[in-house]
Amino acid sequence: MRLLGDAALVAPCEPVTDFGTDLARLVEDMFATMYAANGVGLAANQIGVPLRVFVYDCPDDEDVRHLGHLVNPTLVATDGPVLRGPEGCLSVPGVEAGTPRHDEAVVEGLRMDGTPVTVRGTGFFARCLQHECDHLDGGLYLDHVTGLRRRRALRAVRRAGLRP
Repeated sequence: MRLLGDAALVAPCEPVTDFGTDLARLVEDMFATMYAANGVGLAANQIGVPLRVFVYDCPDDEDVRHLGHLVNPTLVATDGPVLRGPEGCLSVPGVEAGTPRHDEAVVEGLRMDGTPVTVRGTGFFARCLQHECDHLDGGLYLDHVTGLRRRRALRAVRRAGLRP
């Protein structure tokens, strides 16, 4: 797992062009890594692979489970109120901060076989979709945290031995 301060987390990821067995193996490895780390989402660059791929196994606010993966995803729409909610990241272990996110999100992308898919999320699942798309663009949830919450989060980052 790449941690805060690793260059892989701040560089935008490249689009996937090869939809063969290597991609299928990557998606499988990402699910295994996400489950081993007790996460609800994982972007490829978090394991050092600079490709636009993420996996998720995340509930929404009604506790409906959403399970899948997206290749070359694009966040195409956000809507609803912006809600500040607790957010953490496998690449920033042990640090959580109230992060503003839209309550609804729509992401378009591809499955690992190249078929187009649109994924819509609300509540916590919308937060997850936005979080993972941020990763693929070289961003982290901490980029959205401001003011006192940001200062507290960065203090926690330093106490955890990470470098922002």
